[in-house]
Amino acid sequence: MSDPVPAATTVLVVDDEPHIVRALRINLSVRGYDVVTAGTGAAALRAAADRHPDVVILDLGLPDMDGTEVLAGLRGWSAAPVIVLSARTDSADKVEALDAGADDYVTKPFGMDELLARLRAAVRRAGADTGGEPVVITDSFTVDLAAKRVTRHGEPVHLTPTEWGMLEMLVRHRGKLVGRKELLREVWGPSYATETHYLRVYLAQLRRKLEDDPAHPRHLLTEAGMGYRFQE
Repeated sequence: MSDPVPAATTVLVVDDEPHIVRALRINLSVRGYDVVTAGTGAAALRAAADRHPDVVILDLGLPDMDGTEVLAGLRGWSAAPVIVLSARTDSADKVEALDAGADDYVTKPFGMDELLARLRAAVRRAGADTGGEPVVITDSFTVDLAAKRVTRHGEPVHLTPTEWGMLEMLVRHRGKLVGRKELLREVWGPSYATETHYLRVYLAQLRRKLEDDPAHPRHLLTEAGMGYRFQE
């Protein structure tokens, strides 16, 4: 017997093959999922921003952009699990997608039962990841990981998707050093792994918005030559 679907679980299906989209919509809907579909990368990013899906099923061969570009766009702000569904069977394609932030990779043609099992597993893992201290409090600001909300001395702080992605990764690894390349790959995508100036710019923005004394930060720390650390 399959696991029950958590309430209001939204799945974004991104594929330009109508018969695959139709099959997934039918099979997911009858199992209680809320299904949103997109046939292009641009439509997928708009739908993700509008609906904040709990999980994404993503084809790599889209008409307007490669699926890895969509994945990089999503990973700039969203931690939702992404299951790649692709006809590409080469191991290099799989490695590239997983390095870009995909959680799983299923090749076409695929078995619906297997895909549904992987989807349930991704939803379970995502639920486990958000459990346990989803709210992190410092003396200056509070980060609610579950609600994706930040307040400073009780007042809401507006962060861009990229600023949130950077802050979220640091907070989820609180107390630990996060390497520069790791942070760039996670927030911006694998093609940005050497663009370390991005990190300096965005960390400075976060400090101005969150630290009481941005010039002498207490929580968003730089480890010279290595990376960054969030200290409560």
